[in-house]
Amino acid sequence: MLDATPLTEGWILRYEGRELPAAVPGCVHTDLLAAGLIPDPFLGRNETEVAWVGRREWTYEVDLPGPGAAGGRDRTDLVFDGLDTAAEIRLDGRLLGSVRNMHRSYRFDVTGLGGRLSVRFASAYAEAEAVRERLGDRPNAYPEPFPFIRKMACSFGWDWGPTLVTAGIWRPVRLERWSTARIARVRPLVTVEGTTGRVELHVDVERTAGEAGLRLRASAGGVSAVAEVEGTSGVVRLEVPGVERWWPRGYGEQSLYDIELTLHEEGGRGLDAWRRRIGFRTVEVDRAADEHGTGFTFVVNGERLFARGVNWIPDDVFPSRVTRDRYRARLTQAAGAGVDLVRIWGGGIYESHDFYDVCDELGLLVWQDFPFACAAYPEEQPLRGEVEAEARENVVRLMPHPSLVLWNGNNENLWGFRDWGWEERLAGESWGEGYYLGVLPRIVAELDPTRPYTAGSPWSGSWDRHPNDPAHGTHHSWEVWNREDYAEYRANVPRFVAEFGWQAPPAHATLRRALAEAGEELAADSPGMLHHQKAEDGNGKLERGLARHFALPEGDFDRWHYLTQLNQARAVAAGVEHWRSHWPVCAGTVVWQLNDCWPVTSWAAIDGDGREKPLYHELRRLYADRLVTLQERGGALVLAVVNQAGEVWEPAAPRLRRMSVDGEVIAELPVPGQAVGPRAVVEVPVPGGLEPVGPKEFLVADVDGLRAVHFAARDLDVPYPRPEFDVEVTPGAVTVTARTLLRDLLLQADRLDAGARADTGRVTLLPGERVTIGVTGWTAVPDEAAVRRALFCVEPAR
Repeated sequence: MLDATPLTEGWILRYEGRELPAAVPGCVHTDLLAAGLIPDPFLGRNETEVAWVGRREWTYEVDLPGPGAAGGRDRTDLVFDGLDTAAEIRLDGRLLGSVRNMHRSYRFDVTGLGGRLSVRFASAYAEAEAVRERLGDRPNAYPEPFPFIRKMACSFGWDWGPTLVTAGIWRPVRLERWSTARIARVRPLVTVEGTTGRVELHVDVERTAGEAGLRLRASAGGVSAVAEVEGTSGVVRLEVPGVERWWPRGYGEQSLYDIELTLHEEGGRGLDAWRRRIGFRTVEVDRAADEHGTGFTFVVNGERLFARGVNWIPDDVFPSRVTRDRYRARLTQAAGAGVDLVRIWGGGIYESHDFYDVCDELGLLVWQDFPFACAAYPEEQPLRGEVEAEARENVVRLMPHPSLVLWNGNNENLWGFRDWGWEERLAGESWGEGYYLGVLPRIVAELDPTRPYTAGSPWSGSWDRHPNDPAHGTHHSWEVWNREDYAEYRANVPRFVAEFGWQAPPAHATLRRALAEAGEELAADSPGMLHHQKAEDGNGKLERGLARHFALPEGDFDRWHYLTQLNQARAVAAGVEHWRSHWPVCAGTVVWQLNDCWPVTSWAAIDGDGREKPLYHELRRLYADRLVTLQERGGALVLAVVNQAGEVWEPAAPRLRRMSVDGEVIAELPVPGQAVGPRAVVEVPVPGGLEPVGPKEFLVADVDGLRAVHFAARDLDVPYPRPEFDVEVTPGAVTVTARTLLRDLLLQADRLDAGARADTGRVTLLPGERVTIGVTGWTAVPDEAAVRRALFCVEPAR
């Protein structure tokens, strides 16, 4: 059988006459960090101190064993799963090849060779700038040359990420020794009809010299089949009876089947093997026209679903540091928030199998962007050939995963061409349209016809309509945050909201580690805070967003921190509650964004240290199967009761109370309960006598332990009482009992201990009510005074 030997030991990194030990997989920055030669770029303003790293050449070296290590096999290959990015590979001075794409793997025949292996990386800046000089400049949302190199775009910085331009052997490298033939590629087409699963394994074989007879054997679900290899290819077909389907989380079980393919000589000797896990399911996107426009609804196994999604960026700006355990931790957090869809955004990477394996197990649907984002991309060589090669490789590589349900051509480039002045600036030059509407859909149709493709996000489906038309296809909602208040989310009902969001700073403990412990002041506008705010006028947008609702807490960083985090949670809630209440017209929301790649003020629900912001806990409420929300319909209030579970919900009769902020019940009228069917929404009109009048009144709706609150006035105008409450602290919890109205009470547990985590986000309590907040991770139980300092709620305007 083929023998694979990982090459992980003995590497050194050379630059400018120096050498140091190197970790493979890894990158230059992590090697320099390990050697103590650069400061941690995530701390303070150190990012600027290491900018030089991206402008240098770097060489990795290791000794390869000689021909005697081949063990009698005919062929030895040197295999790189990922090189970042432009490099020359030499063995004892002999050029094996030159590469220029982070998103591809590479294989070199080194049979009979040994000695010093050298991988010399050019500066990604130098490579990209040379291509730009050759092809001409193109419009770009950021002043960096990332469209001219097939590399993770956000290495060059983004409006949430640092500029840390990497180089290195970022994925595993190994020697593969084999004889006669090996499995070069397996393209699995997995379909299901009823309870019968079908698998077609389209297999490409590489041979050494000779025409030995070869056979393929495949097995899955207790069924096996064989096929002959004709030349260098063969097809094995399996029909598996009685299969259990793979479902998204919340819709059924995640049934997975081990599949094994082996390659044999006619005499029976095994030569190579390929193993994966697959799942049987059907997927389509319903894009039919209707009276509302053009839909965009995921349909899995015939079940139409409202997608509860989040956008995913690389979880570390140095992606070689993201392990399988880290993927599992982050994606388990996503599932814990009620998420059932993760969109891998186009400025990052095709993730490792580990990512998709975890999504397969957790039932998280994966929307995969091809790596194009926020720029015009030239379609000439050398880029065009690289794009086609990387797309072909990664489409086939990821096909076994049932969680993968959509290929998307790009992020915001079709929109950019129409709205961002690109068309005039380009003056006829290529910009990527040929990829999104030509090359990529052709490759997906040829290689992976079991999955849908969309040309971009946003995309209305046709140039006859605006690319970001909310009535057609996918929509990105960025006027809100950039220019408008989050109340404007309620102005329309897009068919599918693929991006929207609001910023907030990371957890307090994250800021202490990244800034305060690095000597930076914790203040909203301090140099350190502003360095960790990458969005254009980001703090200005935060403050304008606050000023629409709250008095700005001048000089009070703790209050500013709480209010900005609260505003983020409220903003996302305003959108999700409105859009979910309009199911099935709106068929999904994908919040920007789940995670961060370093400590930063951003749109993320989980910060760069892995801590959950209040938005995370809000998502748990918003994305639960059952949701109640008070919404306006035609100038009147309705209680929208949302049931995304698969069974009928028969809640108790809703309790609706019109109240004063002083705690008085002004009116309470009976409202009949209504059964809510599976995957359905019921709207219950609010009796006229219950609608709040003036800033001192509000409406509370309680249904089966779920609560919705509606204030008719903005917080600035509401005469909140001074909050009063009692606190009880036990080893695993904090219990708060309200003596006045407590609006948006929040415990920031990490203020008590950097390792502490609360299980509850913001909650509104009426006088006499109590909440028990579970807390884990603190090393000692804090006293009541410390807990009170970590509790925040909305206070009367000063």
